[in-house]
Amino acid sequence: MTVMDKAEKIRLEIAELKKKTKILEAKPAKKVTKKAETKPAKKVTKKAETKPPKPKKLTKKELEEQKRIAERTVEDELEEQLTEAEIENFQIEKVDMERLTNKICDILAERESDGMLQSELWKKLKLSSRDGSRLSLKLERMGTINREKLLENDRWTYKLILKKTPISTQSIENSPCLVCTVEQKCSLDGEISPKTCQLIEDWVIAEYKKPSKAK
Repeated sequence: MTVMDKAEKIRLEIAELKKKTKILEAKPAKKVTKKAETKPAKKVTKKAETKPPKPKKLTKKELEEQKRIAERTVEDELEEQLTEAEIENFQIEKVDMERLTNKICDILAERESDGMLQSELWKKLKLSSRDGSRLSLKLERMGTINREKLLENDRWTYKLILKKTPISTQSIENSPCLVCTVEQKCSLDGEISPKTCQLIEDWVIAEYKKPSKAK
């Protein structure tokens, strides 16, 4: 092969290489697949907070029972423990019950419709709470007083109000009429009459002059 032939061959090989290079440069680069973006973690739904159970709706009877328990007093508990006979026949040892009852009526009469707290009354008469409570129950059974429940200093108690004054013979025990020898002949329009009786007049004046009871 001549030098000319060799040169031609090399020229053709170079041309071929250039052609291949152009082809390669013309091809688009392979598309690089974009990695999937990291998806944010799913939002964890917050569990519903445990709600306290709704209070049970009470019936009317249950509400009344709750109120009764809340308003109970020592006297109420005592009343439940005693029989009617024990209340009606209640006596305080070495105490004149008629006299004590009259004294209670005198005190309550001064208060009229305002009444008086039982604790205040028992303190005034120097009675224990238990004796005083039993006595108030007895007087209520007798129809002498009314007991009204009320809230005092955040505690339930009773106020006592005089209903009627018991019959007492103290006011006439010194009356001359009780020992009068001519009582059968006495009349309003007769010769012997309480209108003109000197004994009655003297007795009334003597009673009027007596000092009033200590309050």
